[in-house]
Amino acid sequence: MRRNAFNVCCRWEHLKATGGVALLMGTWLTLVNQADVIATHDLDIVLVLKVAVNYLTPFVVSNVGLLARKM
Repeated sequence: MRRNAFNVCCRWEHLKATGGVALLMGTWLTLVNQADVIATHDLDIVLVLKVAVNYLTPFVVSNVGLLARKM
C-alpha cells in the first residue's frame, strides 16, 4: 500500500500538479505570514523552517487529496 502510494505521488504528471500547488500556496502563505520579517532581513533558522513548512504543507495536502482520489 505504501509503495503504491509513493509511486502514485512520484509520477511526473502528479508532481507537476502537486508541486505547482505547493509553489503557489507556499509563496502566498510566506508572503502573508512572514513578509514583514523577511523585509527586515531577520533571517534565522526558525524563519527558514517556517517558510519550509509553508511550502511543505500544501504539497502534503495536495498529495493526500491525490491519493484519496486514486486509491
